[in-house]
Amino acid sequence: MAAVCCSGDWLLTSSSQYLIAVNIRESREAFVFDCAKAEQEPKEAETENKSDGGGSEEKGSDRILACTMSASGKYAALTDDNKRLILFHTQPSWQCISTRWVVRRCTSLAFSQAEDELFVADKSGDVYSFSVLEPQKQGELKLGHLSMLLAITLSPDDKYIITADRDEKIRVSLRRSPYNIQAFCLGHTEFVSALLVPAGHPEWLLSGSGDGTLKLWHYETGRRLQGFDLKQLGFSQSSETDTEKVTEQPQRFAVSRIISSPDGRHVAAQCERFPCIQLFEVEDGSGGLLTPTNKLALPHAPWDMTFDHQGRLWVLLQNKDNSVLLYTHSQECWQNDSESADLQRVTEALNTQWDVFKDSVGVDSRFKHLYKVNFDNMASYLQKKQERLQQQGQKEGKKRTGGNGPQSNGATKKSKKENKSEPVPPNCS
Repeated sequence: MAAVCCSGDWLLTSSSQYLIAVNIRESREAFVFDCAKAEQEPKEAETENKSDGGGSEEKGSDRILACTMSASGKYAALTDDNKRLILFHTQPSWQCISTRWVVRRCTSLAFSQAEDELFVADKSGDVYSFSVLEPQKQGELKLGHLSMLLAITLSPDDKYIITADRDEKIRVSLRRSPYNIQAFCLGHTEFVSALLVPAGHPEWLLSGSGDGTLKLWHYETGRRLQGFDLKQLGFSQSSETDTEKVTEQPQRFAVSRIISSPDGRHVAAQCERFPCIQLFEVEDGSGGLLTPTNKLALPHAPWDMTFDHQGRLWVLLQNKDNSVLLYTHSQECWQNDSESADLQRVTEALNTQWDVFKDSVGVDSRFKHLYKVNFDNMASYLQKKQERLQQQGQKEGKKRTGGNGPQSNGATKKSKKENKSEPVPPNCS
């Protein structure tokens, strides 16, 4: 899957094994990084990882699994299928400053707000911390879940690490002592796929799940403040892309991304495979919550979306001729700004690299195998019970119909005994 994020003047995209950074404001050459040309893990380190139980004999690919940027845009990071964690600095120019290795393949990355640490969440349920200021220092294990982690974020004051896993749990842990759990946010019925602490509301947490809902929490206490079922907001089978077959089965979809504008007034939610984006507006006042507003209909299914520092919404689409859309908020609604010079600059840069994105078009959902499997064994149980009763009835019937034979044989034997002449007593005379 392709992804996009934005920080500072840079729009960062990833697809397959490539990372592409485009400057929004200036006509500068795009930075392109190919993971196939990245540093390979030394044999000694590879052997050490395997001895620790973290490695496997399976050779990974160079496909990028996750990427992110720091809040100021000064740093960027990616992790790939070969278990590399690559750190970049972007100022004054893009440069790779370290390549380190993780124990397990990662699913999510997050910089601390102070930009001194990079947190990685992996498939085994562990969170490691890597130093940004000491780019060659190895990672330190911080905490662990019992199931695969899918998302990680930090509170704006760097006090809490917030993690979400496959087993529907959101955990809030103290960053300095992660063994101390502050709270759990429980209420989703499927895996939790997206987390966000929205700008302007440091006490809030937004979460999205494979159950198709978006929930708002007060994460420090674990209290749920609000919830939205996106099916009721228009995400339905009729909204699917034309390439997908609509079946009569109840449709399951996951919230793949939640983002907020820099001023904290707007929140956008994206669901996998749906060519639309749901917008929310934050109500005024200290007690204000979220109100659904616009639903943006897109010409093609989006890969990902992001807000820039001006509050404009960028959407990365699965189409070469219309690969990027830009929306601005004006007059109480979101409008497609197709004439923007920034949009034309980014579109031109990405179109020249379109071969990088082709492998990500139409790929299966990354959440496909995470849904709980429900077994309806009642029908098979009733069928087996009926067969067992029939077999039991047949056996009893055979006993009733075939039982006369043994009874008559017994009577015959008895009559033969009775007809036998009694022995004559010996003559005593």
